[in-house]
Amino acid sequence: MNTFEIKEDFLLNGEPFKITSGAVHYFRVLPEDWYHSLYNLKALGFNTVETYIPWNVHEPKEGEYQFSGQWDIKKFVQLAEELGLFVILRPSPYICAEWEFGGLPAWLLTYKDMLIRSSDPVFIEKVSRYYKELLKQITPLQVDHGGPVIMMQLENEYGSYGEDKEYLRTLYELMLKLGVTIPIFTSDGAWRATQEAGTMTDLDILTTGNFGSRSKENFKELKEFHESKGKKWPLMCMEYWDGWFNRWNDPIIKRDALELTQDVKEALEIGSLNLYMFHGGTNFGFMNGCSARLRKDLPQVTSYDYDAPLNEQGNPTEKYFALKNMMQESFPDIEQHPPLVKDSMSITNIQVGGKVSLLSIVDRIAKKQESRYPKTMEELGQQYGYTLYRSYVKKDSDEEFYRVIDGSDRLHFFLNEEKIATQYQEEIGEKIYASPISGSNQLDVLVENMGRVNYGHKLLADTQQKGIRRGVMSDLHFITNWEQYSLDFSEPLSIDFDKEWKENSPSFYQYKVTIDAPEDTFINMELFGKGIVLVNGFNIGRFWNVGPTLSLYAPMSLFRKGENEIIVFETEGIWSKSISLEKEPKFKK
Repeated sequence: MNTFEIKEDFLLNGEPFKITSGAVHYFRVLPEDWYHSLYNLKALGFNTVETYIPWNVHEPKEGEYQFSGQWDIKKFVQLAEELGLFVILRPSPYICAEWEFGGLPAWLLTYKDMLIRSSDPVFIEKVSRYYKELLKQITPLQVDHGGPVIMMQLENEYGSYGEDKEYLRTLYELMLKLGVTIPIFTSDGAWRATQEAGTMTDLDILTTGNFGSRSKENFKELKEFHESKGKKWPLMCMEYWDGWFNRWNDPIIKRDALELTQDVKEALEIGSLNLYMFHGGTNFGFMNGCSARLRKDLPQVTSYDYDAPLNEQGNPTEKYFALKNMMQESFPDIEQHPPLVKDSMSITNIQVGGKVSLLSIVDRIAKKQESRYPKTMEELGQQYGYTLYRSYVKKDSDEEFYRVIDGSDRLHFFLNEEKIATQYQEEIGEKIYASPISGSNQLDVLVENMGRVNYGHKLLADTQQKGIRRGVMSDLHFITNWEQYSLDFSEPLSIDFDKEWKENSPSFYQYKVTIDAPEDTFINMELFGKGIVLVNGFNIGRFWNVGPTLSLYAPMSLFRKGENEIIVFETEGIWSKSISLEKEPKFKK
């Protein structure tokens, strides 16, 4: 059994220990590929893997927990141990990580008066109940229990959000009460303001810094903060940013491999670090985060490639080999091995086999909920995806105007199943003109949740409730009596492709392909507008023709030998009679 302590150095079994860690998020990599990523980390010569633990995947509905399959954190940690890696866990209620709502479950938003990330008793009660279940999974894996976990995080970059010391103390005491016996740390920007706000130095909680360059300056600031508190702690960068994430309609962000390698070398000469990310992976499903802005928030793309040492698929990049050479030169006694490399497959011209409009089948694939006024997604018991709102209106004049009041994030407005308008965040609330017919007119509003913010002041606000928050107006009055259909794609859909399909309408497109030897692949979506893709029922994420990414990564484990089904749900009316599986990702030029 090993021991791990924090004195003036990190001490493993009483001996100084430099942590060389890489971030691999088990929730962004399918379980069949965990070994590949972890092996390549060990092969680089690193000794530790770090991962966040997102609350929203482990308690998707209040009081319902899942720790198996894709969310089996215990299995991920044990696999790391088998490969000879130590583990740093970051189980804080909030993780940021460019992950949907910073890892917070969206059902928290149904408690409208609750303050998240605070000492609010209602929030603490929710965290306490979750921690009781989570820590049952991970405390037996601590290093002083014979496992590989050497440290756990208290809260994440809290100094960039709040200064509620009672909240931090409550979290700390809760972790101790539930069996955490290894060192606990916080991570914030290296400068004094965030360090001061985000930690509890009187509890002897190690503070670490997050940065990606100017290692000497940042470590100097971190050391000065330690000394101001009378501490002689070891220096560690808990997030050494080796790349960056990407947003829709922005260029891909890259970082030079040699520049990064020199910066990492400088950091390791001073202290320990965790590369963020080592393998970025994929925001499968609806789990992409969103950058908060004053008026128009900026959702992130499905790929979390991050320009990391391993690419989205998990294969080594130029950065990987540059870092490997540097590690060999700096630490000639470390053990290194050749990395694992996965193959990819290419299959072109897969023809469409069926197509059907959403409005033709919505009542067959989604449960109807009725209310006098429209409800938000969260009030409907939905957290992610799309919600279709339907009502019936009479003709009052030859040309009417309608307005959706306070909706989020993006909507399509239909009258009698004809699309009248598309509105995004800054446009929602503007007048929509239409010409109703005599008698009853069917009004449909399809609203897409494009991802909740994962960082910043808007975590406090009710702006993160999705769908229609206030109502829909005709002329100057609110329309009543609504039918609502939740489309979160969490369950397999039975889609009748014999029903009606209309041009320029949100629709499902079915493609079937026979595969003899499945491999990883990238589905080219450059001829489609906007939507999601299901591979044999699994939601691999969002696509959007604004770029910068124009393909979606589909791991080998999603395919089977023989016939496979790919379903595209597309909302703009832009589609293709064929799709292709390609060996490399596609980007907008």
